[in-house]
Amino acid sequence: MKKIVLTMVALLSMNLAYAGSGIAAPADEAKVYDMSVNYRKLGMCLGLDYDQMDAVEMIHKRFCDDMMEAAAAEKDKQEELLQKAVLRDLRYMRAVLDQRQYRKYQQLLNVTLRNRGLIK
Repeated sequence: MKKIVLTMVALLSMNLAYAGSGIAAPADEAKVYDMSVNYRKLGMCLGLDYDQMDAVEMIHKRFCDDMMEAAAAEKDKQEELLQKAVLRDLRYMRAVLDQRQYRKYQQLLNVTLRNRGLIK
């Protein structure tokens, strides 16, 4: 009797672990696409003035919205939406930042996207 009860407990716990991992995957995937940052720290890192700070914040908020749209899209469209969001963000940032700031922003963005597994 004891072996039967222990077997049932083991089976139930394995089933719960399997079901739990399937439910948690979409939430974790949405976290990968969340690109929100601390704008003050980003501004200090890039050496932004106040006007640039406002523009960068507006551009990056648009980028965050685009990335969340990509996260909610179907798997086959995610890559395309991701590329469009990144290219739009870089194009707008290039208009606001000087060459040194823009290069540093590109590096930060590339490292972030690679660390999250969004680009290879």
